[in-house]
Order: sequence, then structure tokens, then C-alpha cells
Amino acid sequence: MIRASAFLPGLGRFYIGLVLAFLYLPLVIMAAMSFNASPFYQLPFESTTHWYVALANDDGLIAATFNSLKIAILTTAIATVLGTAASLGLFRYEFTGKRLLQALIVPPIAIPWLISGTAMLIFFFGTGIGRGLHAILLGHVALALPYVIIVVSARLQTFSRDLEDAAASLGASAWQTTWKVTLPLIAPGVIAGGLFAFAVSFDQFVVSYFLATPGQTTLPVEIYAAIRKGFTPEINAVSTIIIVFSMSLMLVVSRFFRFGGDH
Repeated sequence: MIRASAFLPGLGRFYIGLVLAFLYLPLVIMAAMSFNASPFYQLPFESTTHWYVALANDDGLIAATFNSLKIAILTTAIATVLGTAASLGLFRYEFTGKRLLQALIVPPIAIPWLISGTAMLIFFFGTGIGRGLHAILLGHVALALPYVIIVVSARLQTFSRDLEDAAASLGASAWQTTWKVTLPLIAPGVIAGGLFAFAVSFDQFVVSYFLATPGQTTLPVEIYAAIRKGFTPEINAVSTIIIVFSMSLMLVVSRFFRFGGDH
């Protein structure tokens, strides 16, 4: 028993190390190869910034990146506002069909995006919305909204209604209570929901592929098209920039918000 108790912690650390290596090693290799002079990943490694210079001159990738950022930011703003409002409504009020509505929030997350993309394409054409960046934005908001509602609702489960009652007893209006009491306390959940919305939108390929028009694509669609034509290390460069930006954003957010609590 003594030997087993001494052996298991080491085995656990080894297993965690393998999992982390499986997750991060491909990213490290990709980032390293974005600085390799050879377009075919030949060794020995020769350092260069040529692919970043080439990326700066690639109008297609740059335009697609800005489209993805613009759509992701708008999706985050819209989905966070609507999702937070919906979560507060579900938390505060009782009404007919509430349980059914709560149950219907989950299935859109489980439905394969291929089915969702096909359904949106048919629906948008049938209603005259058509395709384009506006259609992609609507599709992304629809996909991101359930994530925001679920995350914010989970945060609200730890929120005491007594605080809102106390604010109301002191003369605060419903808006003042929401703005000065409720939102500051559930802010970590709102921020987390917004980050989910941003990630869902920026990384979304299937819906964007169905709803994009020639010349108005997002970064995942543009990368897919570039890979079909022939892979270039410029994709490594733009992917490395995105990874650095995403991890920096997460570090900044986690610095100011303790998502796991105070302990």
C-alpha cells in the first residue's frame, strides 16, 4: 500500500503532462514553423519573419481576419446583452411555458452545426435575408446565445435575491437594482458568457461557409480555401497571432475576474 500511494501521484503527474503535451505541443510546433524559412518544414530550422511579411501583403487573409473580428465582436455584444437579459428574466419571473423555454435552450448546442448551417441557409433564402456578412452575424448570434444564457444563469444560481429585495426596500428602481447590484455581482458570469460567444463566433466554420458570399468570407473559411489550393506557412503566421491574442486576452480577463471564486 505504501508503494502504491507513492507511485500513484507520480503516475497522475505523468498523465497530466501527456494531456498538456497533446494539447499544446502542436500549437508550439505550428508557432515555431511560422518562423522557419522553409515552406515545407525542412530542417535544420532557419529563423525568418518572411511569412509574417507575406501575411501583411495577403489581402485575402487580412480582409477575412477583419471580417471575423468584426462579426465576433458584434456577436459578443449582441449575444451578451440578449443572453444576460434573458437569464435575468428567467431568474426573476415565473410565467407560463418557462420550463419549456429553459429546456429549449439546450438543444441548439447539441444539434450538429452542419444541420444548423443547412437550416439557416434554407430559412434565410426563404425569408429574403439571403447570404452575406449580415446573415453570418445573425447565424452566429443564434449559435452563441444559448451559451451566454447557460453561463449567466449558472452564475445567477449563486446570487441571493435578498440583495435585490434589500435594494428595492431602500427605494431603488428595478433598473437601478439591476445596474448597481445585480450586474456587478454576476459580472464574472457575464464576461465568461461573452468570451464563449466570441470563441463560438470567431471559430465558426460551418455556418460561415454556408452563408458566406464570394469576397465576403471569414478567416476559417479563407483558411479552408487556402488549404485546398495548397498550404502556405502564412496560415501558421496568422494562427500564431490569433493564439497569442487569445491567450493574452484570457490572461487579462482572469487577472481581473476570479471565475472560480475567492478561494
